[in-house]
Parts: sequence; structure tokens; C-alpha cells
Amino acid sequence: MNENFIKDYEYYKNVSLKKYNTYRLDIKCDYLIYPNSITKLVNLLIYLKNNKIKYFILGGGSNVILAKPCFEVVIKLDRLNKINIKDNIVTAQAGASLISLSNICMKNNLSGLAFAGGIPGQVGASTAVNAGAYKEDMASIIKEIKVITPDLEIKTMDKDELDFSYRTSFLKYNKDYICIETTFKLEYLEKEKIKEIMDDRKKRRVMSQPLTMPSAGSVFRNPEGMFAGKLIEDIGLKGYTIGGAQISEKHANFIVNIGNATYDDIISLINFVKEEVKQVYDVDLVLEQEIIR
Repeated sequence: MNENFIKDYEYYKNVSLKKYNTYRLDIKCDYLIYPNSITKLVNLLIYLKNNKIKYFILGGGSNVILAKPCFEVVIKLDRLNKINIKDNIVTAQAGASLISLSNICMKNNLSGLAFAGGIPGQVGASTAVNAGAYKEDMASIIKEIKVITPDLEIKTMDKDELDFSYRTSFLKYNKDYICIETTFKLEYLEKEKIKEIMDDRKKRRVMSQPLTMPSAGSVFRNPEGMFAGKLIEDIGLKGYTIGGAQISEKHANFIVNIGNATYDDIISLINFVKEEVKQVYDVDLVLEQEIIR
């Protein structure tokens, strides 16, 4: 990496990503870079592509498992976090916090994002994986998005082009398309009613999920007509541990880091659970979390 090129960027060298991923895996990167404009992001991508430097874009660090001991370049979009509201149309840049966006919409009497009030992700990554909870998801409220294409051009994509389905989208399988902005179409509702929904769901999360421990959210997708957590719990795997990774004693579809868990610990535990569920139920669990190599 030529530091003369990135001197006008906010960047850090030889960084541990432990506090940037919710599993708290102690993974390193050579450069952690924060573009503060779309133009700077595009210019950075052009430079990296021309110089054949490997990189990945890290959102809120939830729903991911970092596999390599060290990455060359990690790009964070946190500084691209503008939110604009016009009537019931809300536009948010990729680096905006989904929790913050949910609260802003609530305060503006806009309903549709209450489900996201406890999802610790950013708008861009949450759009790509069609994040959801309580039988609601991003796809239900997205109008369109802006992306950087593989040719490093900016393009608007309508919802119909994004091929949304349960916890996935066109973007998840086409990594060269980078979501930089998402536009939502929401419905009006009194803020008190929205807050009541959000408070109720927060209470349910606190009661059922291991929020005080490092995890990356739900590990497996729910098989059709079933709940992954119940399948895992019913075969007695709550609390099962490999190294520093443990199946949560509170919710069996969560793996928690109980102390210096490694990538290998987490993957070994995931594979063990898949094998056991397959053997008992003949069900193939599908990983919801994304492995970043």
C-alpha cells in the first residue's frame, strides 16, 4: 500500500479487528481505512483494483466470521452515514447504524423499521443479507439502492432487481456490487405505538438472547416450518463447547465466545452442530453467518 495515496484518508496500520467484529475474534489487518465520501471510496477501490490489493468491506461486524489471521486492507464505511427523510421516503448511506436509523424513523412517526431496533449492523451490509427479525425484513420496506458496480460506476437498482429472499439477496452473491445507499418507503404511525413495539421486542431479545456475550447473532437459517434453535436444543446441545466457543445456554441458535475463541473453534462447533442435526432429523442446517476469507 502506497501511503502517499492514502495520506488524505483516515487510516490505521497493523490493527486488531477484535473490537470491530461482534464475535471479538482477534484478527489483524495491515490497513484499516475510513473513506469519508463516495468519491473517496470509489478512488480507493480503483487504486486497490489497479494494484491488485485484496480488501473487504466490514460493516458493523455482526453476522460475520473472520477467517484469515491477517487481512491486507479492511474498509469501514462508518463515515458514510448520512440519513435523509422526505415525507415517508428515507434514504440512508451504507455506514449508517441500523439501530440509530430505526430510532430516527420512530421519532419521525415512520413505521417499518421497528424490527431492526436491536440489529447491531449497518445499512449497507444489512441490505445485502436482507437482515430481519420477527418475521419482517429489509426487503419488505426497500424501494431502491445505489451501488458501486464491478466497473466502479454508480448505479441505482430497483428492489425488483435485487432478488431478495430469506436472509439473502443479489448483493450477497455478487460481492463486486457494493451497496452505498438504501432508500426505504415507510408508513406513517404514531411514534408512541412504534416505541411500544420496539420496547416489547427489546424485552423479548433481552429475555431470550445472550446479548451480554460476544456473538454474531443467529448462526443458522431457520429451516422451512422449523426453528433451528429448537432443533439444536432438543438434541441437548445447549452449552456444548469447543475451545472458547460455546452453544449459548440461553438460545441454542447462538454461538458465544466464552474466552479467546478462535475461528477454528467456531467453525468446528458449527460443523459439529450441522452433523448432529443431520443425523437426528435429516435436516441440513444452512449457515446464516458469513465467513470472510
